Amino acid sequence: MSHIEIKNITKVFGNTTALDNVSLNLEANKIYGLLGRNGAGKTTLLNLITNRIFPTYGEILLEGEKVSENDDALSKVYFMTEANFYPEGMTVKKAFKWTKEFYPGFDTDYASALCDKFLLKTGKKIKELSTGYKSIFKIIVSLACNAPVILLDEPVLGLDANHRELFYKELLQAYGERPRTIVISTHLIEEAADIIEDVIVIKSGKLILQDSVEKVLSQGYAVSGAASAVDGFMQGKKVLGVNTLGGLKTAYILEKAEKEKIPSGLEISKLDLQKLFIQMTNQ
Repeated sequence: MSHIEIKNITKVFGNTTALDNVSLNLEANKIYGLLGRNGAGKTTLLNLITNRIFPTYGEILLEGEKVSENDDALSKVYFMTEANFYPEGMTVKKAFKWTKEFYPGFDTDYASALCDKFLLKTGKKIKELSTGYKSIFKIIVSLACNAPVILLDEPVLGLDANHRELFYKELLQAYGERPRTIVISTHLIEEAADIIEDVIVIKSGKLILQDSVEKVLSQGYAVSGAASAVDGFMQGKKVLGVNTLGGLKTAYILEKAEKEKIPSGLEISKLDLQKLFIQMTNQ
């Protein structure tokens, strides 16, 4: 049961504050979506959790123990990064054996089965893999390592639609068979929305939201119609943002809809996670 506590974390690089007093609790055996625009601080947070960089202030605990310079705690976390840290001349098969030295629970048979599903040849050297297949290789290592905590930073980079769908299917299956704490940092929010249980949104280094996807989406709605009618309806409401196309307007509102009070001519629809994220981070 790998519970992570992030306590008042601030990280400063020179004159830039990458993270500003961020506190989070990541419960064990849950799938989180870590969302934020480029430069928001997502990768910085993941690097701090894995002790690749150190906080300026604050601390991070895994199962109550500080992760700082704690090899035992860090052995319970696998971090899939955009960068490749395996020797370029190493074959995929050799990389699996190498990984097992660091993660004894690595399931070689499962990794081989995933290679068959993704059509990844284990005899290929890592430098010979395309961008998409380098992502697939790292995905397979992540799923097969059996670490209690898996951090995935842009896992579907370079994958085509079929491989992205296969990844999400395999991730859910692996999670169902062996629950663990999974954090997915991704720009493809619409695709990942169905498997994320809790959403974390970071904007300009600050935490602006952490809650269950179900609860967040139930708290808001979109209203569309003639611009003048939408403008009148918006008055006094908590408006996240608006889109205008010609004479039509859509407003994104963060409060529950009272259907009996919706004027005729206006259309109400549910918020989806991607639209909510865009509007929250536009402001």
